[in-house]
Amino acid sequence: MNIMQQSDSYIMPTYGRNPVVIEQGAGATCYDADGKKYIDFGSGIGVTSLGYCNQVWADAVCEQVRKLPHVSNLYYHTPQAELAEKLCQMSGYQKVFFSNSGAEANECAIKLARKYSFDKYGKNRNKILTLVNSFHGRTIATLSATGQDVFHNYFFPFVGGFDYVEANNIADLHEKLDDTVCAIMIEYIQGEGGVMALEPAFVAEIRKVCDERDILMIADEVQTGIGRTGKLFAGEYYHCQADITTAAKGLGGGLPIGACLANQKCADVLNAGAHGSTFGGNPIVCAGAVKVLELLEQDGMLESIRDKSQFIRETLAKLDEVQEVSGIGLMVGISLKSKKAADVLKICRENGLLVLTAKTKIRLLPPLTISSEELREGMEILCHAINSNT
Repeated sequence: MNIMQQSDSYIMPTYGRNPVVIEQGAGATCYDADGKKYIDFGSGIGVTSLGYCNQVWADAVCEQVRKLPHVSNLYYHTPQAELAEKLCQMSGYQKVFFSNSGAEANECAIKLARKYSFDKYGKNRNKILTLVNSFHGRTIATLSATGQDVFHNYFFPFVGGFDYVEANNIADLHEKLDDTVCAIMIEYIQGEGGVMALEPAFVAEIRKVCDERDILMIADEVQTGIGRTGKLFAGEYYHCQADITTAAKGLGGGLPIGACLANQKCADVLNAGAHGSTFGGNPIVCAGAVKVLELLEQDGMLESIRDKSQFIRETLAKLDEVQEVSGIGLMVGISLKSKKAADVLKICRENGLLVLTAKTKIRLLPPLTISSEELREGMEILCHAINSNT
C-alpha cells in the first residue's frame, strides 16, 4: 500500500488532495517521494513563511524540543514571554492571547468583543458584522461569521449574532448598524474569497463608526499578516489599526499557532477563566515564531517582499491571458480570460510548480524568503502553463 492509498484508507476525506507525496524541502523547493522537484508558490497555504527548513528557525525549534517541549499555561516560560513582547512591540498592540490556529484566534476575538460589550452595555449588545464573501474559519462560530452561503450548510444550528455587509458598500454598512452591534470584523484582503482587497474609503468608514459608537473593529489578518503583504500587517496600507487583530499561518513558520492581539481599550477584558488553551503558546512553537519575527525585523526584509511582488506582477502583466492581478505583496490572485484556474494548477504541478486557487482565480502565496532563482524558475513554469494550449 503506497502513501496515497494508506492516507485515503484511514483519513477522513475532507481534503481535495493533489496526487503528490511531499517528502522533504529546503527554501521554496520541495521533492516528492519519487525525487521530483517542485517550486512551491503555496507555502502550505501561507504557513511556511520562511520556506522549508530555514536553518535558524529549525535550530531554534530543535533546541527547544530538547529543552522544554510543553508546559501548562498555569506556569510561565521564556519563549512565550519573548514572543509576546516582540509581537506586541512590533505591532503596537498591548497584549496577546496565543492559540493554535487562525480559527481559534478569531474565536478569541469574537469572545473578547462580546465580553467587552457585555461588561459595558449588557447582554443584548452582541451582534458582530462581517463581510459578504469573507472567510474566518471552520469552527461552528467562525463558520457562522463567514459571509459565504456555501459554508452555511449541513452543520445546523449555526451560532446567532452575526450579520453580513457587502464589501465596499458604505450604505449597506450603515443600514446594518444598530444598537445591538458590538463589533465589525473584516479581512483587509479577502483571501479565500478571491484575493480581493477592500477599498480604503470603506475601511476608513468602518474605523470611524467604530470610534463613534464604541464598537470594536476586528481585523482578521490570519492570511495577510506577518509580512505576507510586505508590511507586518496589511492594515498598515490602510493607515488603520483595528482594536483587535488576529494572526496565525506564517507566524509559526510551519508550526501551529494563532494570536489575538488587543489594544489598550480591550487588553484586559478576558480575565482569568474567561478563555484558555491547553496547547496555546507552546514553547516549541513560540521559539520558532520568535525567529520568524526576528527575520522580518532585519533591514530590507519587508522591502524585498514588495520587490518580489512587483516582479511577479510585472511578469504577469505581459501575458494576454491574464485579465487582472489582485491582492497586495506576496498574496496574489490571478484572473484569467478563458482558462480555468484548476486546469492551470494541474499543468503547473505536472511541470514542477505548486500553486493554489481561490474561487475562479489562481492564488500565489510563495515563501517570503523565496530566492530570486526560485522565483524566476517558478514564474517561467507559471507563464508557460497560462500560455499553454492544452
